Amino acid sequence: MAFEDIEVAIDEPLAVITLSRPAVLNALRTKLLSELSTALTQTEENERVRAVVVTGAGEKAFAAGADISELNALASAGAGAAQARSGQALTRQIERMSKPVVMAVNGFALGGGCEIAMAGDVIVASENAKFGQPEVNLGLIPGYGGTARTTRRAGKGMAMYLCLTGEIIGADEALRIGLVQRVVPPAQLLDEAKRIATIIASKAPLAVAACKRVINNGAHLSIDDALELEALEFGNLVDTEDIKEGTGAFLEKRKPRWKGQ
Repeated sequence: MAFEDIEVAIDEPLAVITLSRPAVLNALRTKLLSELSTALTQTEENERVRAVVVTGAGEKAFAAGADISELNALASAGAGAAQARSGQALTRQIERMSKPVVMAVNGFALGGGCEIAMAGDVIVASENAKFGQPEVNLGLIPGYGGTARTTRRAGKGMAMYLCLTGEIIGADEALRIGLVQRVVPPAQLLDEAKRIATIIASKAPLAVAACKRVINNGAHLSIDDALELEALEFGNLVDTEDIKEGTGAFLEKRKPRWKGQ
């Protein structure tokens, strides 16, 4: 399928998706969000793909936020809620994918761009990356999950600070508060994101998917309920071919050949 606002490249075992509206700092108009959702569905269904990297075209922006002209055209509370739910559906889609998603953030990741990045499993940022939830400057709040995910990644106090002030922070500060996991020079960004994605792609796919489910679903549970969820997923993996392959390969001192079964 041909896309207008994004680019998709299959580099087995990876799929690299690039948000590609560089003239407007990869602003997230409705068409881009729809194309991204379609591309994620396609990569989820592609058996040759084990991990996904998402980045933005150019060095200036991953995505500088929503398309302001579309926001300005919203005519009612119902339309606004529908817009938010549409963006939330996309970020939940990213979280719920069985395959890991590594975000390679270059330049501005603001508003919806920051929200999409935070839905990823690992965020690699270039040294020139900037993160923020500046919706309060437009008379809005984050709508694609920014309040919830900033709280989960950086804590309630930092979520309050970023959402109430609209302040934009640099990559080093984002690393310090736990918003991102790696910071690298801009020239190394995509290579580092691919390196991490390739490492994850080499692991047992059922175990990777289970890790995502347990961490995402267990984050809001009590410790006892989260541990029970972990035990159930652990038990389910014991009943797979991959655990036999993984333990057998370890004992035989060879690389495992995962089947995802």
